[in-house]
Amino acid sequence: MKKRKELSFLDPPENRAKIRRYFYIGLLILLILDFFVPKHGHFSWELAPEFFAVYGFLACVTLIFIAKALRFFVGRKEDYYD
Repeated sequence: MKKRKELSFLDPPENRAKIRRYFYIGLLILLILDFFVPKHGHFSWELAPEFFAVYGFLACVTLIFIAKALRFFVGRKEDYYD
């Protein structure tokens, strides 16, 4: 069987730092562009600057906590399959 070549460009820390830096630069550009995009919200709080960025972040964090709480109800003990 032929051995697969693994992608290892993320292994060196300097490459991970570069990708993280580009990611943060992209986020910063999007946050700055949000000030120049006209908004047509249905409610007054939707017109606040960066509302959707904050709303999306809080929704993500909330979903993570909900998923962790659900593990308590649907999770099995470690020796369940033994």
